[in-house]
Amino acid sequence: MNRREKAELRARKNRTAKIIFGLFLVLALFLLSWRTLFGKEEIAKQSKSEVKEEVAGKQTATIMASGDMLYHDVLYGGMYDEEKDEFDFSSNYKHIQPLISSADLALGDFEGTINPHRELAGYPIFNAPEEVVKSIKDAGYDAITLAHNHILDTGIEGLIYTVKAFEKEGMDVFGVSLSEDEEILVKNVNGIKIALLGFSYGFNGIEETISEEEYNTYLKDLNMKKVKKEIEQAEKIADITVVMPQMGIEYSLEPTEEQKETYHAMIDYGADIIFGGHPHVAEPTEIVEKDGEKKFIIYSMGNLLSNQRMETLDNYWTERGVIMEVEVTKENNRTVLTDIKAHPTWVSREPKGGMTFNGYTAFDYQVLLAEDYLEGGKKADTVPEEKRQRIETAYHEMMELLDLKW
Repeated sequence: MNRREKAELRARKNRTAKIIFGLFLVLALFLLSWRTLFGKEEIAKQSKSEVKEEVAGKQTATIMASGDMLYHDVLYGGMYDEEKDEFDFSSNYKHIQPLISSADLALGDFEGTINPHRELAGYPIFNAPEEVVKSIKDAGYDAITLAHNHILDTGIEGLIYTVKAFEKEGMDVFGVSLSEDEEILVKNVNGIKIALLGFSYGFNGIEETISEEEYNTYLKDLNMKKVKKEIEQAEKIADITVVMPQMGIEYSLEPTEEQKETYHAMIDYGADIIFGGHPHVAEPTEIVEKDGEKKFIIYSMGNLLSNQRMETLDNYWTERGVIMEVEVTKENNRTVLTDIKAHPTWVSREPKGGMTFNGYTAFDYQVLLAEDYLEGGKKADTVPEEKRQRIETAYHEMMELLDLKW
């Protein structure tokens, strides 16, 4: 190989080395850019994950509950549309629908039965048209207690049909069961497990017409041994236990000693919230301290909807009710009550003109949210002043009676 050929070989090697070096440099710059770009993204992902875990570590849920839905014959008679030949209950709850539907879990108390195989009835036997179920669903209710003294008004057949009617509309039912080994209803709400229980003081003596096996299969009474067992079981599978019992003296504004003892015993067993019913008027609230935590009792929420009122019973408390709103918070596997509000209600009854198919003067019934009709309230100018003042009085007297100390 001569000198010229050797020089050309060295030149080719130098060019090759430069090319290889250049390629390594480009690759190094690419790797550095990739790490910078995607490393930041990974850090961002980790940060978001940490924030998510922090949020997931604290959950809240609002639980609302209301009083008796009592469909007297004059009430459902007034909701019948003769031209369309159908019942229309859509107006009953339209004014409280925004509040009820805002709850994470809304609980209703339907007092009566639905049994199309029996005649409609609105006192002393209660058997409402099936169309009421859709109006309750449309109002925003999620679960309904059927633990009350009228659940056997149309027999076991009526109890079963009532359960299935609510379930057909997508609502859960508690306070009765369709099998002896039926599990406790637990709702998972925003990551919080809420157990729902209902019990009734009795069944108007109609229980004497059914067998012991049927009684034990379908009904939930206030046998405290059974109550204790269910509440303790609920505490094992849920974060919060809500009980909706029915007992007390009708039209009494104060709980009996038996109510107090019974509801305090429920708290001792593990209940966190007690939404009482049955007296058809509201009764006071109570905050109970247990193991360093606050528990809540309202002895009665009164009537949500009925024909009971000043004009029919000479008792204006029967036209008043309250929707209770309780916030619960879960953090670090501990769930506590963090806020409680009361929303008084009032039943409006306005003449529709004419008579009902069952022989009564026809009225339209609407549950009003009393706070909307206070002076300056968003609906204060939608009703005559005399009516507005009646609602405002109902609001203030209800808040005084409840005596909520939260």
